[in-house]
Amino acid sequence: MTAGPLPRTLHLTRLLLATAAALALLLLDAPSAQALPGPRSQEWWFDAWQLQQKVWPLTQGDGVTVGLIDSGVEARLPELRGVVLPGEATNGTSTGDGRVDSDKNLGGHGTGMAALIAAQGSGSGMVGVAPKSRILPVVVPTTGYDKAIRYAVDHGAKVINMSQGIPAPTCPMELRAAIRYAIQHDAIIVAGAGNTPFYESSYSPANCPGVLTVGAVDAHLAPWNKSTPGSNVMLAAPGVSVGSIGKAGVFTPDVNGTSSAAALTSGVAALLRSHFPTMSGREIVQRMLATARDVGPKGWDNKTGYGALIPYKALTADVPETAPNPVYASFTAKATEHRAAIPSTTRSKERGKKEGNHRVDGNITIFTILFLVTVMALAISIFYLRRRGSAN
Repeated sequence: MTAGPLPRTLHLTRLLLATAAALALLLLDAPSAQALPGPRSQEWWFDAWQLQQKVWPLTQGDGVTVGLIDSGVEARLPELRGVVLPGEATNGTSTGDGRVDSDKNLGGHGTGMAALIAAQGSGSGMVGVAPKSRILPVVVPTTGYDKAIRYAVDHGAKVINMSQGIPAPTCPMELRAAIRYAIQHDAIIVAGAGNTPFYESSYSPANCPGVLTVGAVDAHLAPWNKSTPGSNVMLAAPGVSVGSIGKAGVFTPDVNGTSSAAALTSGVAALLRSHFPTMSGREIVQRMLATARDVGPKGWDNKTGYGALIPYKALTADVPETAPNPVYASFTAKATEHRAAIPSTTRSKERGKKEGNHRVDGNITIFTILFLVTVMALAISIFYLRRRGSAN
């Protein structure tokens, strides 16, 4: 009587064991949160920033697009496979989607910056600081930075890296307008301060209000002697002996420059934006500034700004809402100054355009009143004439 169900029970047991084994294999094959290989030994900023130990367990940049305005990115390289989104490339002679590096002088500047942000550890073994972020490459002539910023914003970039610039004593108006557009759409713009040790930055977009401008420090947090100083410098990040790959996929160590400092800062901004998805760009920058470690002369200085960027503190510290945010404060102040400098006649015209049909012009008002008075006078005259005629 009891012998009948045994085969069915045995069958179910075997089925459960087989399912468990299959699930085990799937789990073993699936990448974990720490599945990425460790960085190359030359990537000293990983230990300095405790990325694997403290930062990556919190965030690796998931869901964040970083706009990279540079020379393009060699997307075919194993380090960047699957990382580079179709972008735009218009250099005056050819067009494309930005997934080929057009750099002929520095061996692949854009590729190097992209790898610092999001390299996957294949090929040369290089790993980026925000490996789960994605890169949107935008290649344009230097006179088209404003268009490049707008393109990146319109295609989903919440962080925009500009590790290049153009000589300009002040920020060009069209670039100011594009930066305003980016800020209005909640994108953070990061730029390198420059690599010429003269007082006050003479490069744009580094000297543009609303841009997070970054100087370079070494592994001991000493300012790099060629980092361009200026009142626009707000932070410092690794930029000495910071190697990366070029478009040939070969890792080159011991490269110095604020380009690398800006790229690494953009990577950290991507980490924060991923960890705080509902936080505005203003608040993200505020956290980065408030938690920076003071280096160089005490307080703000013109080479390291408010100090060296510390990613883990930026992710975890309790930052008050009232903490200073000079990046955006300077942008607001400059916008107000610009508004005040517009002649009153021009402002009146602008008001009229904004008010549209609600605008009341003084001359039109007087004419309207006179017209109404005349009509009323005629109406009264006609009324009395008719009344007199009827009385007769």
